Amino acid sequence: MKKELILELFQKFENICYLYNDVECWSARELQALLGYSKWENFEKVIVKAKESCSNAGENIEDHFPDVRKTIPMPKGAEKQIDDILLTRYACYLIAQNGDARKEEISFAQNYFAVQTRRAELVEKRLLEFERVKAREKLSQTEKQLSGILYERGVDGQGFAIIRSKGDQALFRMGTIQLKKKLGVPDSRPVADFLPTISIKAKDLAAEMTGLNVQNKDLKGQSLIEKEHVDNNLAVREMLTKRGIFPENLPPAEDVKKLQRKLEGEEKKILTKKRRNNE
Repeated sequence: MKKELILELFQKFENICYLYNDVECWSARELQALLGYSKWENFEKVIVKAKESCSNAGENIEDHFPDVRKTIPMPKGAEKQIDDILLTRYACYLIAQNGDARKEEISFAQNYFAVQTRRAELVEKRLLEFERVKAREKLSQTEKQLSGILYERGVDGQGFAIIRSKGDQALFRMGTIQLKKKLGVPDSRPVADFLPTISIKAKDLAAEMTGLNVQNKDLKGQSLIEKEHVDNNLAVREMLTKRGIFPENLPPAEDVKKLQRKLEGEEKKILTKKRRNNE
C-alpha cells in the first residue's frame, strides 16, 4: 500500500474518532462508509459476526457495541433519527477482522485498530509487516496447489522440490543452498521465510504462471514442467531487472515466523489493555 494512501486513510479514520467517557469510539454508520460498504444491511451482517467473536472471547457485547441513535440531515432542513452503534477500538478491530482483507480499506483498518498508539508511522510499519506475512501465506498456498497439480502429472515430492529449486536458480541466478548461505538462512528453514515482500511475490507469480500453463498446455513429466517453471521465473526476473530490481541483491528480511508471532501478540494486547482499563 502506497504511503500517500496510508496517510489519507489514517486521517479519515482519525477524523471520525470520538471520546466517550474517556474511551475511544467510532460510529458504525461512519465506519461503514470508510470500510467501503454501500448498504447498512450488508455492514450489519459483519457487525453480527464481530459480536459473535466478541462473545466467544468472553467479553460483554454491550461494553463494545452499545446501541445509540444518530440524527442525520434531510432535505429542506429536516432531520431524521436512525439507529447507530458506538464501537470501541476492540469492536472496530473485530469488524475489520471479519471483513475482506483483499480490500485496501479493510486491510488498513485491521492494522489501524491493532495499533494502540495513534501514530501514522506505526500504522504504516505494521501494514508493511502485515503485507509480508500475507504474501508468504499466499506463496505457501500457491506452492501447495502447484504441488497437487504436478503430482497428478507424474511429479512426486522430490521432483517438485527439484523444480522449485531450479525456479529459484532462474529467478535469483544462484541455487537454493547458495542463496540460503548469502541470506543467512538456517538449513532447516525455507528461504522464502527470509525474503523481502517483493521477492516473495515474484516467486508466487512465477508459481501461479507455472500452475496455469501446465494445465493449459497439458504438460506432463518432470522435464517439461521444469522447463516451464524455469521459463516463468526468467520472465519474472526480466520484468524486475528492467525496473532496476535484482532479486539476488536485495537484503534479507526478518524471519517471517517471528514477525507473525509479533503481530499476533499485538492483536492479543488489544483485549488485554481493554480488560485492564475495566478493572
